[in-house]
Amino acid sequence: MEEKKEQVVLEEKGAEDKKSGYLYAIGRRKEAIATVRLYKNGKGKITVNGKLYSEYFPTGEMEQIVSGPLKSVGQADKVDIEAKSFGGGLRGQSEAVRLGISRALVQLNVNFKKNLRKAGYLTRDPRVKERKKPGLKRARRAPQWQKR
Repeated sequence: MEEKKEQVVLEEKGAEDKKSGYLYAIGRRKEAIATVRLYKNGKGKITVNGKLYSEYFPTGEMEQIVSGPLKSVGQADKVDIEAKSFGGGLRGQSEAVRLGISRALVQLNVNFKKNLRKAGYLTRDPRVKERKKPGLKRARRAPQWQKR
């Protein structure tokens, strides 16, 4: 009976090794965070939170944002992408996924870094929401002022 248990365990480990053949990267934008898995030898399938990226992101502009890095280095139909994004809005999530894909592509091939950097895909956009200040209604909006 012990021999059967060992065989089962070996089979499970083999299945895990096949699944783990990916590169992992994180992208952030505003409040959005995206974790990206890039699978080599894929067919160009991009999924975000379990849906095709064309279904998850409502506009064509956001779809172009996500697929931009893959097209710029000619890997659009050679790798598969699985992304999980949360926080922020859809625009911020799409740009976070773009940064994650770009970072994963650099792990795949260091020679892609020059093209991706030139296109601006590797630069983390540092702009975030400004904090609210005391005495103001929002970050810069002052309370209404009356002359008389």
